Amino acid sequence: MTDTCLSQSRFIAFFDECGDHSLTKIDKDFPLFLLCTVIVERDAYARQIIPALAQFKLRYFAHEGINLHSREIRKAEGPFSILQNAGVRQSFLAELSKLMATLPFTLFITAIHKNAYAARYGKEARNPYDVALEYSFERILHFMEAQQESQLPVIAEARGQQEDDALRASFHKLMTQGTYYNSAERFQKLICPISFRRKQDNISGIQVADLCAHPTARHLLKPDIANQAFDVVRPHIYTSGKINGLKVYPK
Repeated sequence: MTDTCLSQSRFIAFFDECGDHSLTKIDKDFPLFLLCTVIVERDAYARQIIPALAQFKLRYFAHEGINLHSREIRKAEGPFSILQNAGVRQSFLAELSKLMATLPFTLFITAIHKNAYAARYGKEARNPYDVALEYSFERILHFMEAQQESQLPVIAEARGQQEDDALRASFHKLMTQGTYYNSAERFQKLICPISFRRKQDNISGIQVADLCAHPTARHLLKPDIANQAFDVVRPHIYTSGKINGLKVYPK
């Protein structure tokens, strides 16, 4: 980990998740764990993404400190109680969709169907977060190699000391030992310091990831239902030859 990587890398990655990763108590209405990774070019992040989100917020709120949180938006809670007004809600969601469609970012998503995963592996089942992390970074490794880049600082939303420490350990294991399909030597060429930021820090990249995660989860759980939010997200998903940035497991 170097200062150069932290401040001068070409790309930055942001994590967000949807659903919980418990296999002992599976929510029958949401039996899915999804890890969403947004990768942005640092220059585009500074010049386009951060200003665009701030300008959008200032059109609806008194300040740009509002955190665009998909759950609160859907439920019109907290500062998003303004969305209880049908006219405001319509314009807000239309403008947000347009914003998400035009922002420059690349998306990597891994979803674990927990019931099928638990049934397949039983007591041998691993933490879905670890599985999702591996599948996502196999694809991110492909992306970074194609870009001929090795430095990728990763920013994740803080979830609590115990959870953050567990993710940090899993991430370190992945970066040093590789995966079944990708050697340790390949992963060791990546320089990926991971840091955790609180929701109050109002990190734009984490908010973009959050706004991608839930629509994708809903699409996977109910693929036959129209989902405009996912239609906006879909074009951002990484594709290169046979490599697809959306991994669903088990199939």
